[in-house]
Amino acid sequence: MNFRPKESLAKFQSVAALILMFAALSVTSNKFLTPDNAMNVLRQISVNLCLSIGMTLVILSGGIDLSVGSVLALSGAVAAGLLKNGLELHSLGVALQFTVGGAIFSGILVGAVLGWFNGVVITRFRLQPFVATLGTLSIARGLTQLWTRGFPITGLGQIFGFIGTGHFLRIPMPVWISGGLVVVFTLLARRTRFGRHLYAVGGNERAARLSGVRVEYTKVLVYVLGGCLAAIGGLLLTARLDSATPTAGFGYELDSIAAVVIGGTSLTGGRGSIPGTVLGCLIIGVLNNGLVLLEVSPFWQQVIKGFVILVAVALDKMNLREA
Repeated sequence: MNFRPKESLAKFQSVAALILMFAALSVTSNKFLTPDNAMNVLRQISVNLCLSIGMTLVILSGGIDLSVGSVLALSGAVAAGLLKNGLELHSLGVALQFTVGGAIFSGILVGAVLGWFNGVVITRFRLQPFVATLGTLSIARGLTQLWTRGFPITGLGQIFGFIGTGHFLRIPMPVWISGGLVVVFTLLARRTRFGRHLYAVGGNERAARLSGVRVEYTKVLVYVLGGCLAAIGGLLLTARLDSATPTAGFGYELDSIAAVVIGGTSLTGGRGSIPGTVLGCLIIGVLNNGLVLLEVSPFWQQVIKGFVILVAVALDKMNLREA
């Protein structure tokens, strides 16, 4: 693997920031460095990590996805609704009941379809990813309201709830699931033809096309994977809360993009990694956790996170100019 000094510098910046945050919070709060709080942080970042892995793939390809929060909400709501109430096809006089596995599959399928829709709109109709995914954000949020009729869907059962609240070897299931996804998609990005094509498309789309890379296919697949990962995040959140709410995932795209950029992935595409995004998610998670422990107002928390994003983007631009 080629040594990339700028990417290594970005990772070093992220590690240094995380160490400084750990040191500062350890001094200012006696509740921070405890096993329970550590597990709480890992559990809390699991949903964002699912979204951020998909966001990393999308940004590496030179795109952006603003719809992940709404996709998360709709996927979780569909899975919860099918599990709780089934599906009635009045025209056929048929009522379908869903197992936990069937509901989970349906939720992920919803995410894949919305991701495919994003990819097709971007590649076939040549819309900017920002505009296309902004439209999908509104569509998915509206469909969530229609599906739930504005009310939460609760009482989903212990089996479904296990993926959000259960433990294996004393480690929360969301941590196992998100950790497994990190391993799978790190290998996918680094060790497969798809990964090489992904970096090529994000680095120089025209050169990739001339080299025989199926640019449109790669972009659509990236958005499909991003939609599936957002759906998995929605399932974890729904299972953890035992509730699918119409407003779930609101603003999650902000934390997702922040984690990706803080982790060293360039917004221009072609440079970054999944492990860097894990670091970014840890920084966002520790920051959120620390601000809560220090009893900082939620309004100020938004201000602070906004400044963190601006600093991360500024560092990214500086690294690009020096490259």
